[in-house]
Amino acid sequence: MEVSQEAKVMESKGRFKRICVFCGSKSGNKKSFAEAAVELGKQLVEKNIDLVYGGGSVGLMGSISRTVFDGGCSVLGIIPTALLPNEISEETYGEVIKVADMHERKSEMAKHADAFIALPGGYGTMEELMEIIAYAQLKIHDKPVGLLNVDGYYDDLLTLFDKGVDQGFIDDHARQIVIAGETAVELLEKMEVMIIFRLYI
Repeated sequence: MEVSQEAKVMESKGRFKRICVFCGSKSGNKKSFAEAAVELGKQLVEKNIDLVYGGGSVGLMGSISRTVFDGGCSVLGIIPTALLPNEISEETYGEVIKVADMHERKSEMAKHADAFIALPGGYGTMEELMEIIAYAQLKIHDKPVGLLNVDGYYDDLLTLFDKGVDQGFIDDHARQIVIAGETAVELLEKMEVMIIFRLYI
């Protein structure tokens, strides 16, 4: 099989340059959530992948941005001005871009990222995740979408996706958009395999 030049470049330079991480401005009630954010940050650093995220300094956003920044990779935070009092209460890491609203925030994060990962989070995290899944289904982008299912946090959501398939609202191929993993290592490996598979076919 002939390998494309793009595939060779991806293999030599790494799978992703920047990953956008959606996550909570809270740390949640389980220690494992913050630990997963730190571990994902460490994995990004190990693979020399820069971080794009929501710009906050608190909760899981603070945990992952600090880890990536301290590890020597670039951090780009994008935050609406209205959320500054709520999501920035401590030192921020890397570059922070202030935007007008949530729509612009999501647009800028998507523009700068090669892939997306959702850590545990609330309505905002889920809304960001669902929009990026829907855009992939509509072929507005073809970037991998990962779900870090820490301690089964997203089990019910994944079950809902399966129910959508069973009930005829989600096509089988669209269900495959979401790549789930229980650890950062597992999830990133799955996402990298998907990229290589796309490049070789």
